[in-house]
Amino acid sequence: MSNENRWLLPEGIDELLPERAGRLEALRRSLLDHCETWGYRYVVPPLVEFTDSLLVGLGADLDHVTCKFSDRMSGRMLGVRADITPQVARMDAHSLSEDGVTRLCYVGSTLQSVPQAVVGGRAPIQLGAELFGSASTDADSEIVTLLLSTLERAQVQSPLTLDIGHIGIYDALFSDLALEADVEQQIFDALQRKSAPDIERLAAQLAPEVATKLTQLASLHGSAEIIDTARSLFSDNSIVIAALDDIDAVVARVRQVCPAVSIYVDLTELRGFRYHTGLVFAVYVEGRGSSVAKGGRYDNIGAVFGRDRPATGFAIDLKALVEAIAPPSLERSLIVAPRSEDPALLEKMTALREAGRIVMVDLESNTQLVGVESLVNQAGEWVVVAANEVSE
Repeated sequence: MSNENRWLLPEGIDELLPERAGRLEALRRSLLDHCETWGYRYVVPPLVEFTDSLLVGLGADLDHVTCKFSDRMSGRMLGVRADITPQVARMDAHSLSEDGVTRLCYVGSTLQSVPQAVVGGRAPIQLGAELFGSASTDADSEIVTLLLSTLERAQVQSPLTLDIGHIGIYDALFSDLALEADVEQQIFDALQRKSAPDIERLAAQLAPEVATKLTQLASLHGSAEIIDTARSLFSDNSIVIAALDDIDAVVARVRQVCPAVSIYVDLTELRGFRYHTGLVFAVYVEGRGSSVAKGGRYDNIGAVFGRDRPATGFAIDLKALVEAIAPPSLERSLIVAPRSEDPALLEKMTALREAGRIVMVDLESNTQLVGVESLVNQAGEWVVVAANEVSE
């Protein structure tokens, strides 16, 4: 590699310079504190695990995006986490093994072999919350409203849209039809693209029963009134009706607690189809093409670790969220102190720092720092004055 290329980073890998890094860290602290006020306890999963445990259950869907390497100490294969959710599920099922409802929150870096979004990077910083031990719609409502209140805590100024669906509807309509794998994949792809020509072309090739279900389901995305339309279309399917009841209950709760949030019901949303078992959702910020947060229900995740538990949760991409919120209008002021061994000055600097002020020693006396305050000795006492008040 030539010297001029040594500074290049791998594609999809970025670095955070002071301004952006400071904003992200302040956001991280604030949002974790907010989750803890809802009863979610902080955990720190490892960055690296044996693939035997990292890529089972929920993690199996992440195999193709997980960076793997051989452990020189054990000879076993290691993986760098591409998503923290499976790790927290393992901690609940195996490490904690608590009875009743368990609420956990986390934050950490992840690494993906390929980006998971068109405009995304390969190293998201993920913050999330998981609720284990309750299969109720109250648990789903809590997770969704916690997510929305967390974004409110982040002071997202642009309007938010909650995109909500339910994996159980697709499963109830198509799982008992014994479709061939390639046909089911075509149906899955057509619904995800929401391409009317593709859906019409595919429907013409399918049995009438399957084609009818496909075209009906493909039209069910829009305002919350879509729920009533779906009830009419699938009134004879009790599983679909139960899933619609789940969506309805969460939508009602969101309207009560977060009335400013727009709601988009999408019954064709199949994100995470292989591991989600119920409600799925994502939150979009106006003006951004990809979601800043997503989540859903993934019951039975703990079965592979010997403890079957219902679970629901969400994950926020902190890097994406930082870009979606306005920078703070006021920066914390900087106090510059001269180089000195005066004990009184050192004591003053310590007191200011303990009070939360930023105090920096001017190591080069000729340094010109604009727009800051200074520590100066006036009549034997060290005081803070505006920079323009410092005598020449």
